[in-house]
Amino acid sequence: MVRFLKKSSESPSSIEKKKVYNSLEKNIQEMKYLFSSNRNKDFSMRSLKIKFNNKEGCLFYYSSIVDGSKIDMHVIKPLLENEGNTVMNVVSIENIEETNEFSKVIQYMNSGKVILFIEEDASTYAMDVADFQHRSIFKSENEPTVKGPQDAFTESLNTNLSLIRKQLHNNQLINEGIQIGKRSINEVNMIYIKDVVNNEILEQVREKLNNISVDSVRNVELLEQYIEERPYSVIPTVLYTERPDKATSYLEDGFIVLLMDSSSACLIVPVTFWSFFHSPEDRYLRFLYGNFTRAIRLLCFYLTLMISASYVAISNFHSEMIPPDLLLAITASRERVPFPLIFEVLIMEIAFELIREAGLRIPNPLGPTIGIVGALILGQAAVEANIISPIIVIIAALSGLSSFALADLNINFMVRLMRFVFILAAGAFGMLALTGVFLLFFMYAASVKSFGVPFFSPMSPHFLSPEDTVFRKPVKKELFRPGYLYPKDIQKKSKS
Repeated sequence: MVRFLKKSSESPSSIEKKKVYNSLEKNIQEMKYLFSSNRNKDFSMRSLKIKFNNKEGCLFYYSSIVDGSKIDMHVIKPLLENEGNTVMNVVSIENIEETNEFSKVIQYMNSGKVILFIEEDASTYAMDVADFQHRSIFKSENEPTVKGPQDAFTESLNTNLSLIRKQLHNNQLINEGIQIGKRSINEVNMIYIKDVVNNEILEQVREKLNNISVDSVRNVELLEQYIEERPYSVIPTVLYTERPDKATSYLEDGFIVLLMDSSSACLIVPVTFWSFFHSPEDRYLRFLYGNFTRAIRLLCFYLTLMISASYVAISNFHSEMIPPDLLLAITASRERVPFPLIFEVLIMEIAFELIREAGLRIPNPLGPTIGIVGALILGQAAVEANIISPIIVIIAALSGLSSFALADLNINFMVRLMRFVFILAAGAFGMLALTGVFLLFFMYAASVKSFGVPFFSPMSPHFLSPEDTVFRKPVKKELFRPGYLYPKDIQKKSKS
């Protein structure tokens, strides 16, 4: 039996064209239809007699996302009691928007606004009474620092904006809203400093956001995948952070920050490799201390990326590079191990990744304990069973622990994935293959651009900058903003 689906009487396109009626009764029926009043339990309406014009009115809102006391005190009570000329003069709500389109009415109501219809008025009034639930401000969990601000973004857009404006007192700080999504319309807030940001980069970001044509983009985590230029690339081109102070420092240099409701983080564009390598604490510490931590982080970057692959290449193909006593010790430890060296390394690297993933998914009270105990028991049992040699445990532990020094999630995943590629290359043809694969990877990374900015700027190609790349200068001597952004005002301070 063939069944034909009946076409919906209201398509999205027809709703977009529909205007508010002059009749209150027709508007009430339309609202009940659009929001399925017979099924929506939190759909609320309230009829009332408006005093200032002596006409009938009706309020519509979702009770689950609005502040009921605010509606009573600042909307219903003034309409019933106050005198005036217009709704704007009577209602004591700071943000009132007027529209005559039902598509806008739907958008406003889903955003937590109360909608007012008045008899013989072909316009409707949307008043902001939103009360979306969110967490309080807590410390940053994924990007902790010892010295410096401790607050982190929450899932509330207004709270996140206030955290940025609290640190950056500038009348040129612009918060531009762009609507995205067809069925669930969400707003992306593009934050930038008007007299610093480059207009071409700003227009490129704006164009990418406007070109997103999907039903819904709920948060910045999904937004990141829509705006990145190479979705299949292992190299990230958008910076993700949950720290307001980090976002503010990038805004001051001419970068663009993207915020959305329901996300406890923001996106920063464009970015370079050094953006992922740096930590906010580097600047809060004194000059020598901050550069020391960067040196440690650079060492960790090398160790987690190359130490396992280098060990495989040297032990299998270039054993003459190892001192004789150490070579004898390595050979003795591997005497009873039945597997090839590359297989040992892969077993331990995969086991470390399994323990890391399990530790993330296990409930918090159990995670650290099970992770540490599991690693110790697994490593000890594998050595005693002659499945792996003791030195492999040391190499894998050093490689895995070094990866935790790279706080940024995207660059951490990049390093962990590339580590396996380098291990396989080293196991195939030794240092020759390892060097070749590394050069290919480096060449590919150099070809990557983030919104037109080369990935290794300002080192290659060279640009005028605050010289805050591998190591930073004293704060007093940072005179310029990053030249690769072509900011309107490149000079941060004059020479003293």
